[in-house]
Amino acid sequence: MGKKAKKLRKACRAWSEGGGAGAPPWMAAGGPPAGWNAAGNGAASGLMPAWLRGMSAQQQFLVGLAIGAGGAWLLGDDERRAALVKAGMKLYTGLAGGFEELKEQVADIRAEMDAEQHGAP
Repeated sequence: MGKKAKKLRKACRAWSEGGGAGAPPWMAAGGPPAGWNAAGNGAASGLMPAWLRGMSAQQQFLVGLAIGAGGAWLLGDDERRAALVKAGMKLYTGLAGGFEELKEQVADIRAEMDAEQHGAP
């Protein structure tokens, strides 16, 4: 990254941390640095899924509100939380058992292939 880009990033960061008053620094530079969103910081835009980036700020807020409300409802009740943890543990043990079974099958196939290659009965 060149000196000009570093200077622009520093100016954009200072502008966004200062509340974003006035024109953004990239207006004079011909556009924001690569990977930066309109608010002047690149952290949120890089972590956001593509389907969410295409929405307006109000729609993003409503999606976040719905996800947060659903999480609070799920985790707010002790019985629901216990059932959720129990289901998660069942899923984990099922996946772990399936993975172990798959490893055994691979070992059996490998042993059969070795026996065929070396001509052992």
